[in-house]
This record gives sequence, structure tokens and C-alpha cells, in this order.
Amino acid sequence: MAMKHNQKEINKRRTFGIVSHPDAGKTTLTEKLLLFGGAIQEAGAVKSNKIKKGATSDFMEIERQRGISVATSVLAFEYEGIKINILDTPGHKDFAEDTFRTLTAVDSVIVVVDVAKGVEEQTEKLVEVCRMRNIPMIVFINKLDREGKDAFELLDEIEQKLNLTVTPLSFPIGMGYDFKGIYNIWEKNVNLFTGDPRKDIEETIEIDDLSSTELDDLIGEKSAGTLRDELELAQGVYPEFDRQAYLEGRLQPVFFGSALNNFGVRELLDCFISIAPPPRPKESDTRLVKPDEKDFTGFVFKIHANMDPKHRDRLAFVKIVSGKFERNKNYLHVRNGKNMKFSSPNAFFAEKKEVVDVSWPGDIVGLHDTGNFKIGDTLTEGEQLMYKGIPSFSPEHFRYINNADPMKSKQLEKGIDQLMDEGVAQLFVLELNGRKIIGTVGALQFEVIQYRLEHEYGAKCTYENLNVHKATWVEPEDPKNEEFQDFKRVKSKFLAKDKSGQLVFLADSPFSLQMTQQKYPSIKFHFTSEF
Repeated sequence: MAMKHNQKEINKRRTFGIVSHPDAGKTTLTEKLLLFGGAIQEAGAVKSNKIKKGATSDFMEIERQRGISVATSVLAFEYEGIKINILDTPGHKDFAEDTFRTLTAVDSVIVVVDVAKGVEEQTEKLVEVCRMRNIPMIVFINKLDREGKDAFELLDEIEQKLNLTVTPLSFPIGMGYDFKGIYNIWEKNVNLFTGDPRKDIEETIEIDDLSSTELDDLIGEKSAGTLRDELELAQGVYPEFDRQAYLEGRLQPVFFGSALNNFGVRELLDCFISIAPPPRPKESDTRLVKPDEKDFTGFVFKIHANMDPKHRDRLAFVKIVSGKFERNKNYLHVRNGKNMKFSSPNAFFAEKKEVVDVSWPGDIVGLHDTGNFKIGDTLTEGEQLMYKGIPSFSPEHFRYINNADPMKSKQLEKGIDQLMDEGVAQLFVLELNGRKIIGTVGALQFEVIQYRLEHEYGAKCTYENLNVHKATWVEPEDPKNEEFQDFKRVKSKFLAKDKSGQLVFLADSPFSLQMTQQKYPSIKFHFTSEF
């Protein structure tokens, strides 16, 4: 009986991330999806990076100032009996690492493309990660009421730049100033655009037969003629939708709309819940784990310190892969070999956190943490298995971090420690003199760290520039051999330890990295920490 019940809960869930370039409209789309779930009454639209009401998914002050989603949050809502979990992925390029990690916890992805800008470089990187993992993707082309590229041009660009095979499931009627609406290929109906977001949601008009004069009456003969031609062309050029191909990551359906005007969003959502995959199996270091197994397993993909400025707490976000997670039950923290139980696991509903007794595969639970967790940690009911695929990336920006207030050195230590566990950046300690170096994937993180150290830990820091090109993890063939000893002697002032005590070589230029690799052939230099 338990097995059947479990299956029902699993089939109800859809866990996905939204991937896009900053400003393509991701936060707005997230808000509108929540609106359909009845989770929020009025969406705080994000305009020109000045957030009027403050979008519900952005809660850090620094985000309010910048209008970018810095912290990945979880938003959940129910729609038509399906429980939807959205993992918000920071779109800003300086937070790429956080986003890559979030992608390990999603079962599918919606890619948002701006009609005027088309495919941008940020999106290319993230889609590449999704392609490597065969994550099913749906593309949403946003801002149709603005002047932009024509539909076929956009579809071409998506195929070429992102290496995807697309098939449109809706199609715009006109673009920009003569934008009249959308023909929904998936449901065979027309949705007319009035520019009044309240009306636009309700009014769709079923048209089964495109050759009928009804279409001419609705949108005028000229637009109707164009639409018929374009749809005929689209059907000739693009493959028919095939769910299996979509689930295997070989075919990507495309929808058109305008999230800000709440237009085309319902169509996207309705199709999404009927085709997107429920929670998928995940590979561990020992075996493939399936969601419908009896025993609970899950992994930490994000840690967020001080979610609530009033309470110093860290929340570890755990994606449940199999079984069910129960409150107050003992689970094994595999890396530490310790049993732990959690008396107040949080689930996320809309923008609220609440304590839950039971969570199912596909769900994200937030566990209060006093410093036991690191990114990538696995929890099980006793089985020795670790989930793979959450590496640390080699940073590209480096600065010495100095204490600006000697009275607060304890607070600074603690703050740096916690922020590093959270994965905001990486800490390296120089072997030579114990100086602390912070390495980040993007430069904006230094500001975030400084801001958060001051506001959350009461510590002030200053930075000092440091000429480092890349940090690479060092793996000697034999730690005792002469070559490795020589390497350590010659390069002593470029050696540091990372947080877990791994040896790291800080190369000051591409040239010196190359020379070092040639001079010490028995030593491997890695660009991610997972080797």
C-alpha cells in the first residue's frame, strides 16, 4: 500500500528551474506563475530594476537595491491538483555557481528568451549544463508586445546558438506594436491581446479550423492570412511535438507570450503540467536511485545563512530524491557518519516557510543548520551513498580579505566561515603566512560578502588586490616523490589550502600555469574540486 501512495505523491510533483539572462523577465514570469496558483494576490512587477513593491522571491536588501535575484529561493504552489516547486536560479552572471548547483536539483527547466535581445551568452552557458544532463527544457519567448525579432528568426537563433531542436506549441499573431495575440497550437485556440492584463487571462476563443472565416472576423483578414501562412510554414519546418523526445532532452517545445502582461503564461503552465516530468531518478556514487524507493535519500544543493536577519540561522536546502522525509526521524549524514534528526523542517509554499511533517520526492525541505552541512552533502536512512555532481568551480577573481575592525575578529572568522559553507565564494589560506584569500566566480560577490559580513555578522572587512589568474586543485601521483617535494619548495608562495584542506596552486598567469604543468608532469591540476 505504501508504495502506491508514494507513487501518487511523486506523480503530483513538478520541480523546475527558470533559466534566463538578467532582465529577460524571469522574476516577472515566476510571479505570474504564482498568481495562477493563487499563491499571491498581486504580483510586484519588476520594472527597470527599481522594484516597486519588491518582488516576493527577492528577499535580500542588496537584491532590492539592484533588482536582481541574488539568493536562490524556492517557491511552491498548487495548480490543477499538481504541486509545483520552482527553484529560482540567480540570472546575474556573477552568481553562475549558485545557478549550476540549483540545476542539479531540478527535474526540468523553462528557458526564457527576450524577444528583442534573442539568445544571450549567459543563457548559452546554462543551457549547455542542462544539455549535458539531458534535462527536459521548454522555451518561453517573452515580451512579445515589444519590438523584436520575428518568430522564425528567433526559433532559428535558439536552434543554432543553444544547439536545440525546437517545435513551436504556440505562435504569435503579429509582433510589437501590431501584436494581436497568440494562436495556441497545443490547445488549438486563439488568445487575443487587449493590453488589459485582467481580461487577457480569461478570454480564449477555440478555433479548431484555421480556414474558417471566424479567424478573419477576430483578427482581420490580413493578420489571419499571415497567421495561416506562418503556421503552415512552421508545420513544414519543425518536427511534431513528441513527449518522449522532450523528456529525453532531444526536443524543446517553444511558447510565446508577455509575462508582464500576463499573456501566454497560462498556456505555458497548462502545457507544462501535462508534459513536464515528475521527479526523476538520480545517479549516486554507488547506484541509480529511483524516486519510488521506500527509503529516504536527499542531498544539500544550497545553504543560505541568516534567512531571517532577526534570527541567526542557516537553512540547508535539501532536494528529496527518494522515499519520504519525516520530521523527528533519524537520518544518516553520510560525510560525517553522524545520525541527525530535524524537529522543524521547513517546506516552502508561495513566499512562506512552514514546518512540515512529511515531504516527498521532488520537494525541497529547508533544514535548520548549525554548521553541519556543506554543499553536496547526502542524507540517507543508513545507506552509504553520496550524490554526485555538485563541484566547486575554479574561481576567476581573487582578493586578500583583511579585518578592518580588530575588535571584531571573531565575528569576521565566523562570518567568513558561514558564507563559504553557503557557497557564496571560496576561501583559500596561504601556506606561507596564513593570509586569507577569497576567490569568486564573479566580481559582484565581493560586494555581497562585504555587505553581508557587516549587516549579518557586524564585521567589517577590506580587500586587497592579488594577482592570481586561476586556482587549481593539485593531485600528486605520489605525495612522497621528489618531483612533488620540489614543486612544493619552488612554488611555496603560490600554494594554499581550500576549506576542506585540499592543496591548491594559485597560478599568476596562464603562462605560469602552463609552464608548471609541463615542469611537473606527474602532478594533475584540476579546474573543479570534484575529482
